[in-house]
Amino acid sequence: MKKCVGIQQKIPRNNFFKKSKFLTLAVVFAFLSAGCTTNIFSNYQSIFDSGVSSTDNLSPLTIGILPTQSRIEQEKMIKPLDEYLEKSLGRQVDFQIAQNYQEVVDWLVQNKLDLAYLGPVTYLEALEKGAKVEPLVAPIDKETGQPWYRSCIIVKADSPIQTIQDLKGKRVAFVDKSSTSGYLMPAATLKKLEINPYRDFAQVLFAGSHSKSMGALEDGIVDAAVTNIDSYLKQQNKGKLTPENSRIIWESAPIPHSPIVMSRKLSSELIQQLKKAFVSSPDGIEDIVGTESAGYTLVIPSDYAPIQKIREELNLISTSEK
Repeated sequence: MKKCVGIQQKIPRNNFFKKSKFLTLAVVFAFLSAGCTTNIFSNYQSIFDSGVSSTDNLSPLTIGILPTQSRIEQEKMIKPLDEYLEKSLGRQVDFQIAQNYQEVVDWLVQNKLDLAYLGPVTYLEALEKGAKVEPLVAPIDKETGQPWYRSCIIVKADSPIQTIQDLKGKRVAFVDKSSTSGYLMPAATLKKLEINPYRDFAQVLFAGSHSKSMGALEDGIVDAAVTNIDSYLKQQNKGKLTPENSRIIWESAPIPHSPIVMSRKLSSELIQQLKKAFVSSPDGIEDIVGTESAGYTLVIPSDYAPIQKIREELNLISTSEK
């Protein structure tokens, strides 16, 4: 097995499905009511019965990873998944952790990867830039049992900030402009509330990863940090941001979970192997972008249409790339 290269305490939860005026929730409900998760819980028997050969194209598989957590944390998460995939697929699997979100997109456009762990936004950005990829699977959130996750904004427990409107005049850390939970979802809510971060916040910081965004809050560099529930739980498990010294002031509606995408150059036989390996993965293998996962489920391009709609409404799609 080649080493990677390149770089619980539960939280009270809001009702996922209550009515909201926010743009994000309306869009995601359209996504859910349209039945796009039907494919997610479909019968996978045809995959498992297809019968694949372990001798087909045994060249190493290269998998790109978004830098959502610290490098050390992600390398630890990679090890058991690497071992499992190599055993299941009968070939070497090499992981590459990118320096930033855009580097993974560039690798895909340059056809340097066989698979990549992306966020919904980086998947859509890769398509717009010409990457020949399709979503393969997405993790099932351990907390909800569904292929969803949620963005959140956290503050220190003793902060005077109580609502998202109270962020005016404050210092706020986002993750990356290509991050779905770390930027897109809160940006949609802010726009709905007619709050312009660059005009109304005292400082806007793009930390580069979820762990760094929360680290900026821990160190007092910012007054609030944008992240997602899974990353916040992980930080709690490390004894840093805990329910005693921090709290959530805002949560997004459910977001379709981050896809693992595959290159269209892969053979149909190998794709079947990959589907079987991911969907059959045993408990205890943590998703390497930070999610406490309970396995994986199949996804298709239309599952991410709600995210594309939000990007369009926020004018985040270049006209040259449409």
